[in-house]
Amino acid sequence: MKTAYFRHAVLGSIVLSMAACSSLPDKPSRPVSYDFGAGLLTPSAQDVSRSLPPIALADIDSAGVPDTAAITYRLQYTDAQQLRPYANARWVLPPAQLVRQRVRERLGVNRPVLDADDLLSQKRIEGNLPRILRLQLEEFSQVFVGPGQSEGVLRLRATLVDNAPQGESFIGQRVFVLRRPAATADAAGGVRALTDATDAAGDEIEAWLARLAPRPR
Repeated sequence: MKTAYFRHAVLGSIVLSMAACSSLPDKPSRPVSYDFGAGLLTPSAQDVSRSLPPIALADIDSAGVPDTAAITYRLQYTDAQQLRPYANARWVLPPAQLVRQRVRERLGVNRPVLDADDLLSQKRIEGNLPRILRLQLEEFSQVFVGPGQSEGVLRLRATLVDNAPQGESFIGQRVFVLRRPAATADAAGGVRALTDATDAAGDEIEAWLARLAPRPR
């Protein structure tokens, strides 16, 4: 009798332990990390050293955009002023750094692109100091215009200044606003839409630079 009772007690303890384990929450999943993809995988056939004049690209000021790796979204149809982060998705770098890398890549197809900080140690390049392009990232989020319908929105302020030995002089400024629809209403869809918007911004910045008056030689 005692042996049977003991066996039933042990079996009951095992069943209760298994039930308790099954009721425990799963371990939090590791956030998925995203970037803009590999970018250009083949070198340009054009010799950029002999094409458009070089330009110096400064670090991007991320005013208005959190300096974190969070992928953010807005519910424009309920509370457009609240910027929300996805819990299980993030960028591999803060958005300003990713945008700078992508814009530099797009501009580098047709011209040499230098770091503005490098100019501190260089006096002249081909007789002239290159112009400096300053960028300010003002919006970079997935905006839900309705339940299940969203788009990637990027707003970038570009300022071009002439860099002369006597100091900088203003040349031009433009605000670029790019919107690209998201194929899916989740972080992955927002990432693809923001990548497309960033690529389009790089192309529009290049076209804008080409329309500005060239520096006299």
